[in-house]
Amino acid sequence: MKHLPWRLRKERRSSPQAKLLPHTLIIVGSKVNLKRRSSFHSERNARHGPVFTQEPSDSVFPLRSEDNKVNNHLCLCVRLYRWKVDGRYIDMDLNYNLVEGNLLINHPHATHHGGVYQCIATNVFGTIVSREAKVQFAYLQNFSRKSRNTVSVREGQAVVLLCGPPPHNGGTTLLQQKKVFLLQDTRRFVSQRTGNLYIAKVEASDVGNYTCVVRNMMTNATAYSSPTPVELRRDGEHAPLLAPLIEVQFPESLHVTKGTSVKLECFALGNPVPSITWRRTDGNPLPGKIKINHSNGVLEIPYFRPEDAGVYECVAENSRGKNVAKGQLTLKDVHMAIEANLQWECKASGKPKPVYRWLKNGEPLVPEDRILVEGGRLAVPRINLLDSGMYQCLAENEHGAIYASAELKVVASSPDFSSSPVKKSMLIQRGGEVIMECRPHASPRASISWRRGGEFLKDSTRRTIMGDGTLRISNISESDGGRYTCVARNPFGTSSSTGTLVVKEPTKITVPPLSVDATVGESIVLPCEVSGDSSLDPTFKWFFNGKLIDFNRQDHFEMIGVGSAGDLMVRNIQLKHSGKYVCMVHTVVDSVSAAAHLIVRGPPGAPEGLIVGEITDSTAQLSWESGPDNHSPVTTYSIQARTPFSIGWQAVRTVPDSVPGQMFHATVIDLNPWVDYEFRVVASNNVGVGEPSMQSKQIRTKAAVPEVAPGNVSGGGGRRGELVIQWEPIPEELQSGEEFGYVVAFRPLGTSTWKQTVLASPDASRYTFRNDSVPPLSQFEVKVGVYNNKGEGPSSHVVVVYSAEEEPSEPPSRVWTRTLSASEIEVYWEPITQTASSWKIIGYEVLCWEEGMQESDAEMVRVTDTAALLSGLKGSTVYLISVRAQNSAGAGPSSPAVNVTTKKPPPSQPPGNIEWNLTNSKIFLSWEHVKAMGNESEVTGYKVLYRQNWLGKTSVVETNRTSMALQVPSGEDYLIEIKALSDGGDGSSSGPIRIPKMSSKRELFLSFTIHRIHFWYNRFKVSRVPSTKFCLITMNPTGTMCLLMSVFVFFRS
Repeated sequence: MKHLPWRLRKERRSSPQAKLLPHTLIIVGSKVNLKRRSSFHSERNARHGPVFTQEPSDSVFPLRSEDNKVNNHLCLCVRLYRWKVDGRYIDMDLNYNLVEGNLLINHPHATHHGGVYQCIATNVFGTIVSREAKVQFAYLQNFSRKSRNTVSVREGQAVVLLCGPPPHNGGTTLLQQKKVFLLQDTRRFVSQRTGNLYIAKVEASDVGNYTCVVRNMMTNATAYSSPTPVELRRDGEHAPLLAPLIEVQFPESLHVTKGTSVKLECFALGNPVPSITWRRTDGNPLPGKIKINHSNGVLEIPYFRPEDAGVYECVAENSRGKNVAKGQLTLKDVHMAIEANLQWECKASGKPKPVYRWLKNGEPLVPEDRILVEGGRLAVPRINLLDSGMYQCLAENEHGAIYASAELKVVASSPDFSSSPVKKSMLIQRGGEVIMECRPHASPRASISWRRGGEFLKDSTRRTIMGDGTLRISNISESDGGRYTCVARNPFGTSSSTGTLVVKEPTKITVPPLSVDATVGESIVLPCEVSGDSSLDPTFKWFFNGKLIDFNRQDHFEMIGVGSAGDLMVRNIQLKHSGKYVCMVHTVVDSVSAAAHLIVRGPPGAPEGLIVGEITDSTAQLSWESGPDNHSPVTTYSIQARTPFSIGWQAVRTVPDSVPGQMFHATVIDLNPWVDYEFRVVASNNVGVGEPSMQSKQIRTKAAVPEVAPGNVSGGGGRRGELVIQWEPIPEELQSGEEFGYVVAFRPLGTSTWKQTVLASPDASRYTFRNDSVPPLSQFEVKVGVYNNKGEGPSSHVVVVYSAEEEPSEPPSRVWTRTLSASEIEVYWEPITQTASSWKIIGYEVLCWEEGMQESDAEMVRVTDTAALLSGLKGSTVYLISVRAQNSAGAGPSSPAVNVTTKKPPPSQPPGNIEWNLTNSKIFLSWEHVKAMGNESEVTGYKVLYRQNWLGKTSVVETNRTSMALQVPSGEDYLIEIKALSDGGDGSSSGPIRIPKMSSKRELFLSFTIHRIHFWYNRFKVSRVPSTKFCLITMNPTGTMCLLMSVFVFFRS
């Protein structure tokens, strides 16, 4: 029976009389099924007495705190004929209306309309009375504010925390919480019947304050209990191991209405924590629709059906023992055969203990000679048709009454096989066993006999007729084939049903799969071949570790072979493919299987549990545990390290040098002091190198005195009076400790006393000693050492370093120039004679500035030779040029300035009216002579530049004529530019001219003429207006065709 909370309805589709007006209470009560059935063989169509498909339930309506009226529509719909409230029949008036069995209460009031309602339904089969439904108004009172006692418990013991919910009405939810709502698991359970919290075995994490929370689903009100503190008892005693004790269990007998949902609670205390499992005592599996929560403490059966009836067991089990709770679920309505014995039992709980009464068709059942009523038990021996009807068990005490209803149908019929005939055809393998069921519908139960052909069968060593009429034949032979008939008899008649038994040869696996070893990456075939009856088609299935292989979703598995073979190919084997493989062959009559094991050998798995032990400045002790060897023993371990300064993981030296596979510790040596290290271990076997272990925690080696001296000590240069010393700084990973620095020592060559200075910066790489009395290019012995907070380390080898030289004191002599063009001048000079004891020339600086400007504004060019090319100059301009020598100390005095004038600039006008013809492999070019303006250099010739494409190598040809023939290979496009030549340099370019490639099948003449039109420039002020003409001439046997086109392109300024 499903108990529904009150709910607010704003719309309802019904007849006009049932329209809900404001302040209308509709009592949703019993829906009565009054269907008539034409045949008792069909449950759906059978005629039966009234059955409450939905009875009125105790219902609660939200009541506002500020008044005592119901101002909403409330509905509890029941199909009925009569209604009672508090034991009195209701007269329909302005307050009550009956519409299609629904009881409507207008303007419901908490005082006037609260009470106990009950409906009575009657049809030709009998009368039933619904359960009493109490109509109340929802509320939730608060918990008592009284503090709760602390619960002290040992770790490992069990504990139950009581909730004690306050008075309430309406749908409620019971929860327990610490800081957050408690998550239930196999160790902790909250009963929704009592709200109590059960902890099977207390752990340290259970310490805290627990609050019971009650939530009213009707009013959304929530009440919180006072906290119950839980603490661990520290008396040094350990909790004993205890067998399971079931503290929460379901009723021993429970009558369930068809189609409703049933929830059974079961939870046990114990140490270790008991596991909870559910089962049916008849051995049938639990239906797939059953829901079991995460803790297994609640089993729910939705949509209860006749086949769900039976005895259910909750089994609590741990290593100390087992405890079982069981209860029987029965469907209320019962069909019984005539002459059978009826025994019903009705159980209810209550305080005080309830008393029982039985009703038949709504009237009290009076004990007679045949009828025995004893408390909640009803017994009727040898029932007959007059015993059919609606029965109700009423359990009541001073606090109220509850009803349970059931219909008894007494059935009398002859045997009938229409719904369960004998199987028409049965295929069985030779040597097997067959079970032929014979289950006719008969009331009373029929007697069963079997015959083969016309001969009735008797029990033998191979044939047995079982108590329920089933025929069992074992060790089948071909002679057992034929037609078998089941004959059923009872006092009302006889009926029979026939089936045929066909005997087939058994299927045998002739080539089974064999266990095999394989290496990762290989491919293997597991055979599976069968023999058997040729009329049967075998179906092959492969299972891997108990799971069916889906060949559509597996890249590594493929079934090969046809007919009687179903071999399995495993491609590119991986470690995960190790396991048991089963070939199962099915036919319509039998199934056979064969198994094999595949062992995959691969590189070892990652070592585990890496720990870094004792650490010194250069060593670290490591230990680890072996990982999986993947069926090939580990031969060696190697250790890798990583620092902030290394590139990835690097192998390190160990003691022993090669760590054998049976050793799980080693000492890493030759580490750098004061460096952060991470380590990992890699295992190897005969197959290969495995995955590395997880890296260790980062550790730092201890500090030590530096062991590495600076390298590449050198020096020299600087200004006069300076001694410059340089070296390569020590990397951070070699500094061995904090407060790292350098000690620089030097002395004049041939002396014995060292001068020292300390540089506290670890990044220092240069030191300069200044003293004006130091002669130029004096020799010094120099060494550089290191130190840190642990002490002074080694020094470098002693090297000889020269002090700074003095700047050159003389300028270069005999400076002269040569003008190359309007923008380039070459400068020459005589080198300075140098003495080894004073200075060494390393180059020269050439200064160039325009006449009228200061030398400080000069452009400077540095060279190492005695000549320099100055470019980017202005044409027809006077320049002053001076040269000075340079050494490591600086630059010397400048030479006297020399005057030089650049040549006139080249012509600015590009060659115009360029014409070209292409024939065979020659390009004929011609253009107009370029005339220089008065301030430009005269034209001395022309430069023709050509290349095969934009990125090709450029070739240059010079000529003093205005025409030229170029010999070029055919089949490629060419780009051509023409420039005028002059003493001032190259003139403006004509721009690239594209010459298309020539056809190899026809002779192609193509002529371009490009010229400038000054008329357009003068009239329209355009910067450039080229006019392009071209004539395409094709020679063929029929004559010559010429197409002339002109294109004008304008570029406005």
